[in-house]
Amino acid sequence: MECIVLAGGLGTRLQGVIGATPKCMAMVAGQPFLYHILQYLTTQKCTRVILSLGYKHEQVSNWLIATDWDFEITTVLEYEPLGTGGGIVLAMAAAKEEQVFVLNGDTMFAVDLQKMMQFHRSHKSATTLALKPLQNFDRYGVVRCDTVGKIIAFEEKKQQESGTVNGGIYILEKAFLISKKMPEKFSFEKDYLEAFVSAHQFWGFECNQYFIDIGVPCDYEQAQKDFEQ
Repeated sequence: MECIVLAGGLGTRLQGVIGATPKCMAMVAGQPFLYHILQYLTTQKCTRVILSLGYKHEQVSNWLIATDWDFEITTVLEYEPLGTGGGIVLAMAAAKEEQVFVLNGDTMFAVDLQKMMQFHRSHKSATTLALKPLQNFDRYGVVRCDTVGKIIAFEEKKQQESGTVNGGIYILEKAFLISKKMPEKFSFEKDYLEAFVSAHQFWGFECNQYFIDIGVPCDYEQAQKDFEQ
């Protein structure tokens, strides 16, 4: 099980709280948030992690030197921001497997990755998204699926009473992604998911487990309380 973790973000909306610290290194319950992600990947029996780094990457690299994990960790570096899509393609070039998980370095979503992979393979999916059901939200766009789980549309952010949202965990087919010949800089959400959803097999794996995105101060503070427990 090979996983890319996108950990190069600036954390612009958190700078008033964490200063110049990379977002993945924001302290949560006494440890960098990246520590909690890697602990989660340990429980999921991950075998190899590719960290996509950018902003203040030295802080992450120095921390990694002082830690020990049960899986291989390699890093790739964005020397300039490439967008979510460009960062994924850059990291994918270092992948050894054909089916690769991608996780956001500022989000914890306690998905059973083994079950998600079984779902991905059984549906012969080109890309599978972990979807989180939410109530009363406006921070995320809704992902619409048909009755069997095939994704049919992505909707813009607006106030919603309920719906499933993109939980920030994907399974990608390496060859399929590379075949799209995307530009060096692009948005994974806009230029890949939304652009190709009508023509290809994208599937949604719904999961109602713990989910938090620490990208805004209120949720960052909530994560402090949750992870202390």
